[in-house]
Amino acid sequence: MGDRLEEEDKEALAALDSVPPKKIQSYSHQLRSNTGGHYNRHPQRQVRKHSLDDNQIGNVDRYCDSSDDDFYPYATSSGVDSSAEEYHQNISQRLDHSVSIDGSGGGNGGSDDSARQPLPEVIANGGTGIFKAPSRAAVHPARPPCLELRPHPLRETQVGKFLRTIACTENQLWAGQESGVRVWNLTDAYKPGLGMGGRARRGDEDAAPFYESSSTSPTMCMIVDSGSKLVWSGHKDGRIRSWKMDQPLDDTPFKEGLSWQGHRGAILSLVITSHGDIWSGSEGGVIKIWPWESIEKSLSLSAEERHMAALLVERSGIDLKSQVTVNGVCRISSSDVKCLLSDNVRAKVWAATSLSFSLWDARTRELLKVYNVDGQIENRVDMSSVQDQAVEDEMNVKFVSKSKKEKPQGFLQRSRNAILGAADAVRRVATKGAGAFAEDAKRTEALVLTADGMIWSGCSNGLLVQWDGNGNRLQDFTHHAHAVQCFCTLGSRIWVGYVSGFLQLIDLEGNLIASWVAHNGPVIKLVVGRGYVFSLASHGGIRGWNISSPGPLDDILRSDLAAKELDYTRQENVKILIGTWNVGQGRASHEALASWLGSAVSDVGIVVVGLQEVEMGAGFLAMSAAKETVGVEGSSVGQWWQDAIGKTLDEGTTFERVGSRQLAALLIAIWVRKSVRTHVGDLDVGAVACGLARAIGNKGGVGLRLRVYDRIMCFVNCHLAAHLEAVNRRNADFDHIYRTMVFSRSSTPNAAAGVSTVVPALRGTNAGERTPEEGRPELAEADLVIFWGDFNYRLFGISYDEARDFVSQRSFDWLRERDQLRAEMKAGRVFQGMREALIRFPPTYKFEKGKPGLGGYDSGEKKRIPAWCDRVLYRDNRTTSTSECSLECPVIASIYQYEACMDVIESDHKPVRCKLNVDISRVDRSVRREAFGNIVQSNDRIRSLLHEFTYVPELVISPNSITLQNQETSMLRITNKSGADDAMYQILCEGQSNIKEDEQPSDYHPRGSFGFPRWLEVSPAAGIIKPDQLVDISVRHEEFHTLEDLVDGVPQSWWCEDTRDKEVILLVVARGSCSIETKTHRVQVRHCFSANTVRIDAKNNSSKRPQGASSVGRNG
Repeated sequence: MGDRLEEEDKEALAALDSVPPKKIQSYSHQLRSNTGGHYNRHPQRQVRKHSLDDNQIGNVDRYCDSSDDDFYPYATSSGVDSSAEEYHQNISQRLDHSVSIDGSGGGNGGSDDSARQPLPEVIANGGTGIFKAPSRAAVHPARPPCLELRPHPLRETQVGKFLRTIACTENQLWAGQESGVRVWNLTDAYKPGLGMGGRARRGDEDAAPFYESSSTSPTMCMIVDSGSKLVWSGHKDGRIRSWKMDQPLDDTPFKEGLSWQGHRGAILSLVITSHGDIWSGSEGGVIKIWPWESIEKSLSLSAEERHMAALLVERSGIDLKSQVTVNGVCRISSSDVKCLLSDNVRAKVWAATSLSFSLWDARTRELLKVYNVDGQIENRVDMSSVQDQAVEDEMNVKFVSKSKKEKPQGFLQRSRNAILGAADAVRRVATKGAGAFAEDAKRTEALVLTADGMIWSGCSNGLLVQWDGNGNRLQDFTHHAHAVQCFCTLGSRIWVGYVSGFLQLIDLEGNLIASWVAHNGPVIKLVVGRGYVFSLASHGGIRGWNISSPGPLDDILRSDLAAKELDYTRQENVKILIGTWNVGQGRASHEALASWLGSAVSDVGIVVVGLQEVEMGAGFLAMSAAKETVGVEGSSVGQWWQDAIGKTLDEGTTFERVGSRQLAALLIAIWVRKSVRTHVGDLDVGAVACGLARAIGNKGGVGLRLRVYDRIMCFVNCHLAAHLEAVNRRNADFDHIYRTMVFSRSSTPNAAAGVSTVVPALRGTNAGERTPEEGRPELAEADLVIFWGDFNYRLFGISYDEARDFVSQRSFDWLRERDQLRAEMKAGRVFQGMREALIRFPPTYKFEKGKPGLGGYDSGEKKRIPAWCDRVLYRDNRTTSTSECSLECPVIASIYQYEACMDVIESDHKPVRCKLNVDISRVDRSVRREAFGNIVQSNDRIRSLLHEFTYVPELVISPNSITLQNQETSMLRITNKSGADDAMYQILCEGQSNIKEDEQPSDYHPRGSFGFPRWLEVSPAAGIIKPDQLVDISVRHEEFHTLEDLVDGVPQSWWCEDTRDKEVILLVVARGSCSIETKTHRVQVRHCFSANTVRIDAKNNSSKRPQGASSVGRNG
């Protein structure tokens, strides 16, 4: 290959040849010597810098000579003369001896590495665009500053405690978790956390102070009942539980109040209607009603009668699905009831499954309409069994008997046919599901009622659909391509939470006002309270966003918080050991693993090991590819390697295995020192195949992503395309891995313990190759990215013998000039913007197995040129070489050990290890929350801005008193006297009282969520009044008769209305279009029964139902 050397290569070789052979010495001589230097002995050599560009190397003034003896500051020459022939004969012996003294080949593996200075580094060009480090700041510049009520906890700390939902009262934020409920008093929202060792357990040490209930079944949904001063929760065990608001709390877990068994399966949704009833939705389309009258009586029972309370409510329940099922045909969907919505404007209830809606009358409980997500009315017949049979028929495999005359197929042909047959089965199932996928994209995920009386639904494809109160689809909008998860609304604003972590603000016309990334996980619930919109992420973090955001208040907060940066900044340090080894389908001895890893872990907190060629062979690779399609990974050999390495690292005592990922021949695994474990977690895994058809895992990458001191770190083990000439393919493999690697939760037992049931984990290679919203790869968003593995870049323009000569002379700087990876990095074609320590160890490929030392280089027929195939590169947050560790540049790494273990002989590659010293700057969330509160409460400009959101337009309401006879209607007029602002109103019922004989009302008893009694209809009960406009509200008495049985003059169906004169107090609650304050007006409504209106029989009662309406009775 020498005839292909370029001119400058020839000149370099000529310069090298001018050095007499007698100057050559072994590693052992250098390591043992203690005098001399290299600079003065070769003054004629041209000085070369170890860099890709002159300005891209750290500490270059300390490493300016072309030789590597400055790495060994006390090296000296052996002074032995020998001819070239003698030299070739003695190379192996001398180098073998040198390696046997120090197996590292690059430094003292057992020495105190902490005293070492960082090694010089080379930096690849092209670190722009997706290869540029992500921007960081003390306060996020692209979103409003937030109140971090509960900082993002590590997933491992939340096992059995994941938050699923939240609900907000006037003074408290309630959260449903997998083991009960918890509550924050919002007066404590700015207080610091309890810290480690306090009342809070790990994961909640930085959260604002909170209180927890006694243990229950997982909480699925929650609703606030302001009328009863209760919070109702639905649970996975089918029970409905009540919790008292604003009760005194201490460290003792508080207990539930009234509870009863509502469903056989999990309760997925709860709602309180405009008449105070609780409706619950469950699996299989089951909807039940729990009448307020039964709940009220149960709540009023004395302690001695409390054992009867649950039974009374359970017996009163009404099963709506059974009421609308005739001859086995159900008029509503049998899918899970995901959402229930009370339309208090019109006294209706919406029940939503994934692909259909049912509309109900809240007062009469009659089914009004069934329609699909497109708004088309459905005459539903449950065809699920027919569809299941069709899928089963499609999946049947037809076996055809082989003719006796056919020639038997060979093993390879049979294997090929089996793989193709399996692929075809997967394809047919996918094709069958293609139509279903289009339907799935329309799945309803959330519902909300807005102030103008419109209903909005959010879909799994990001579509926002506006409906009128009668279930007519009006219009739709798309502002984001990911699935909608939740809504909340206040005044004229609607907040939308997405699975991507985005939070959007739109107006009532559907126009987008603002959008920002609220969390780094799905936003699963939004609620409004105390001037904030609180968002719950799937990982359990809760943030509060001021209802005025985005606006001038954000600019003040952002500036003042940034000014206090030093108060809440904390500095951490962790040392990371990276190990890479192409094991060539072999297994290692304990001694080899100890030499490679065990001798280097004394001062490290994290160990990440990547192996290549763990197992090979066509059968294994094909089976692994098939297993990946169904989310199965790993092998017995891979497990052996993990166990062997774990034993070397003293797993269980010193280190804890956190997780791993295997893709066919590639394996990556991570161990964390127990003293650091509390700050490390949220492990996710990824894999990208780069082998045949980008589907086989003999080549590719496996990755781990985790949080370390609240910073994101990604580790990727790669095996790129082989062969000297395949440079472009190697570059393409890296690019493919970098752009398409997507992380999801691990399925391995040691990592899956932290998996919540809130959001299902994605599995499989590439997990659909979903990328973030900005189009940036997930690896681009990490603070620290480390790539390593068998990159397979070779030495070019040099022959086998010449390479051996340079290795023997330790002229690694000359070999580096022939390194393909270095050339490609300099050209900006691969590993753009990444750093590598200067290589000061011999090439790690290719060796003959079992042959020790450098004498083991391939001497067979092929004589593969030695090469640095096994490498470690990284990228941190630095944008310049002078960046200091801060919240703007939170992760800065440096390499202080980079060496090969030349004494390990179990493979044709030598293992390589690399130690990084990582400085981390993090936020003390507890301290920053306290600073946030101090700014909000003390800054005069902020207080002035918040005062503007207390404005409520003046309303004039007439009359103040209404008297109704049977079936009468009266009008209540509300006038907005403001000339500039819209007024929002909502009418509630403060309570009902029976009129005594002296014409004085008794005590008022509010219904659940301030609902109306069944005899009273108020419409519309909520809406918007334009400036200087008015609205007339219909206040009407409605007959409501239910058959009663009398025993001694006492109605036994005690939830039915009686015939005494009654009085209610209506509350007209007014607010501005974005007001956090309200004003309340009271209107007295009295109903007087006529003497001849008593009861009717059951037959007359049934005849008054509208045609086509379904009879709803009591479920005994």
